[in-house]
Amino acid sequence: QVQLVESGGGLVQAGGSPRLSCAASGSIFRINDMGWFRQAPGKQREVVATITISGSTNYADSVKGRFTVSRDNSKNAVYLQMNSLKFEDTAVYYCYSHIHTLTGVAEYWGRGTQVTVSS
Repeated sequence: QVQLVESGGGLVQAGGSPRLSCAASGSIFRINDMGWFRQAPGKQREVVATITISGSTNYADSVKGRFTVSRDNSKNAVYLQMNSLKFEDTAVYYCYSHIHTLTGVAEYWGRGTQVTVSS
């Protein structure tokens, strides 16, 4: 069984710089892509940033230049450094991983961590 657990969300002032973390645990053989999605109230879940096993990254246009995704393969972890937060960044942020286990390949999601940007 694989589990992803996020941490680092909360109430943050506009312009702030929180860092989200996500660690995968369980019977993991290899983790391919990892990343972050978010879902704001009344909106669909959208991709924020992804990172491949080799470190190639992609970002949503709305966060380019402000957010940085990184990973630590030795810890099965992915991070999201968020800078210059805006009100529109308020959302539940979900960690995502594409993981090979001994029984096959599948997508796994964390339960989400709330980020609320305040004035």
